[in-house]
Amino acid sequence: MRVAQQQTSDSRAGPRGLPPAEVLARRRRRRHAVDSLVKWVIRAGGGAVVVALGLIFVYLFSEVLPIMRGSSIDDPRQYDPPGAGGAASETLMLERYGDIGTRFGNDGRVAFWRLADGSVLDTVTVGPNGGDARVTAFASGEPRTRTHVYGFADGSARIVEDAYELTFPGDERVLIPGLKRPFGDTAITVDPEGRALERIAVQRGSGGASGAVVAAVTEDQRLVVARVRTKRSFLGGETEAETTSFDAGRLDHPVSQLMVSTNLSDLIAATEDGRLLYYDIDPPGETALVDDATIKEGEVSITRTSFLNGSQSWIVGGSDGSVSQWTLTRDVDNTFRLRHMRDFDGHDAPITAIVADHGRRGFATADVDGVLQLHYATSSRTTLREDVADSAITAMAISPVDDQLMLETEAGKVMLYDLWFEHPDLSFSALWTKVLYEGRQEPEYVWQASSGSNTFEPKMSMVPLTIGTLKAALFAMLFATPIAIAGAIYTAYFMSGRMRQAVKPTIELMEALPTVILGFLAGLWLAPFVEANIPMVFMLLVGLPLGFLLAALAWRQLPETLRNRVPDGWEAAMLIPVVALTGWVAATLSPWMELWFFGGDMRQWFTNIGITYDQRNALVVGIAMGFAVIPTIFSIAEDAVFTVPRHLTQGSLALGASRWQTVTRVVLLTASPGIFSAVMIGFGRAVGETMIVLMATGNSPVVNFNIFEGMRTMSANIAVELPETAVGSTHYRILFFAALVLFLFTFVVNTISEIVRQRLRERYSNL
Repeated sequence: MRVAQQQTSDSRAGPRGLPPAEVLARRRRRRHAVDSLVKWVIRAGGGAVVVALGLIFVYLFSEVLPIMRGSSIDDPRQYDPPGAGGAASETLMLERYGDIGTRFGNDGRVAFWRLADGSVLDTVTVGPNGGDARVTAFASGEPRTRTHVYGFADGSARIVEDAYELTFPGDERVLIPGLKRPFGDTAITVDPEGRALERIAVQRGSGGASGAVVAAVTEDQRLVVARVRTKRSFLGGETEAETTSFDAGRLDHPVSQLMVSTNLSDLIAATEDGRLLYYDIDPPGETALVDDATIKEGEVSITRTSFLNGSQSWIVGGSDGSVSQWTLTRDVDNTFRLRHMRDFDGHDAPITAIVADHGRRGFATADVDGVLQLHYATSSRTTLREDVADSAITAMAISPVDDQLMLETEAGKVMLYDLWFEHPDLSFSALWTKVLYEGRQEPEYVWQASSGSNTFEPKMSMVPLTIGTLKAALFAMLFATPIAIAGAIYTAYFMSGRMRQAVKPTIELMEALPTVILGFLAGLWLAPFVEANIPMVFMLLVGLPLGFLLAALAWRQLPETLRNRVPDGWEAAMLIPVVALTGWVAATLSPWMELWFFGGDMRQWFTNIGITYDQRNALVVGIAMGFAVIPTIFSIAEDAVFTVPRHLTQGSLALGASRWQTVTRVVLLTASPGIFSAVMIGFGRAVGETMIVLMATGNSPVVNFNIFEGMRTMSANIAVELPETAVGSTHYRILFFAALVLFLFTFVVNTISEIVRQRLRERYSNL
């Protein structure tokens, strides 16, 4: 019986005592299922990474996409000019809520009407103090001041302001329109001689300039300038205007339009023969012609001009349809001169109307043929061109929030459009080329996205951020790459196993140190230390490699019996005294070197020879970020060198090559794909680093590679400005554009590095 059972058991068992065939088959099926599951999990993980990267790109691109969109006007509504009575419009105005429109007629009547149904809410007549003096001139100040002036045949003028009282009866918004007289109810005397004012300009002061200035050209072609100030009694009461008028002399050229800047110091006159005249009117009693310029060669007259927001530059429209921007810049004698800034896409007919944006450098132009164009000054961009009328457009208005555009035609129709005029200040040229900004002498790369001034011109060039990103990464890699790769080669190939077990984990543990700590130490301790010991720092950077070489030469001169007492692979421990001695020598000699060669102050010496030195600079960032990048490069490169097959190194040594020859001609070639990957991953880490560059650079968006100046990187800029910007604004979207550029840059660099790594791997895989 036992013999039969044994035979049966032996028949079920596998050969040589292995488990039965059914068990083996079951195990094979289980392994195959596990392998298949793991394979699909890995594939799914890889696919999820690709999908995640794709979604990141899609999200960033969706936030940037509105930048590329042009402007548009929709939903046209048409009105008969309210309160016209046969009079033409001088200008149109819109309030921010889009409920009420205002029309200033050339007969002195100001009409307010409801945009929803065209019904007139109120009509106010503006006239002189008494008598029947007719209206002879009209002008508006900068749009955001909402200031206007009527000039009369008796030499007087009235300054008015369209205003809207906001109330909420029954929790419903109600606007009550009206005219304010900021300088009293009495008309001011512009020309004491009582001559008719044929051309006029007005401007309210800003930025410390008080009151207002009214400039006018009389019927006998004399220029008069009046400065108006208000005064109020100590106990309150009515506002009383105090006017001082000056006769600036006869004009040699017929003037078509006058403009006064908001600093109340500059007067720009446009002549009928195509010239711009610049007068200094501060003080008005010493008004003098400073400069004049011709807008274009040939017989081109100036048909319309308008200040842009801030009144630092203005737009000139010509009889040939040309549109150009002009400004005032200082010359070598510190005198303001007229300067042509840029041209825009022109019209095919003479310009008849120009209106500026209330808060930006955008503006609209129109011509005799009824063609409307929208432009933006900083970006030199024309975002819209549309034929909207069959006759000349004589007046236009843009709402303060840029969501409505109103125009009036020569045929006596008022049209209102819904306006989309977002992000016109961005273009390829504004982002990546030099731009001439208002107040600047030459075109520059500038990043200055915000300011406390309402008239500020945003400057959003990506070049300073790109240069800053590359600058920080470059100096960090220059510091980290030689140290990390040399340390990896020595640790993996020359160092003893016991010492390697202590050194490698210690260096890799550095990677766990938060970068905010490194940035904190770099900004508060390292930067002042480097500034106070600049010679010592450079002596260490140069002295340590020289000290190692001298120590190696000295080691070779020692008796062989003495060298053999040091265990193989522990030679690096002998360099610890060398490092300490070199540091002591550098610290001791630093003051003497500074005294002998740099006059006792190396930083001042840099300044004297024209080199800017900032305390938080690229040198500090290179050292601090280098310590953050070293563990990444070291760990990957050390693994690549350590995993070089032993038969390659042993074969090289057996053929008579030295250990150093084996490293340079065998090990490095075989490990080159891994070393290259380590460098590129470290570069990617340096490009994307935020906290160190944020805390240790001064965050200055400069465009240079000076190691003693700071920088601003894309990542640090996003971290600083994104929490403070308005969602959906141009500034908000340009920060997402910077993130998209950074994403694409790292993606392209990593893709190229992977291609190079694969080719290196294929080339040296047969060793």
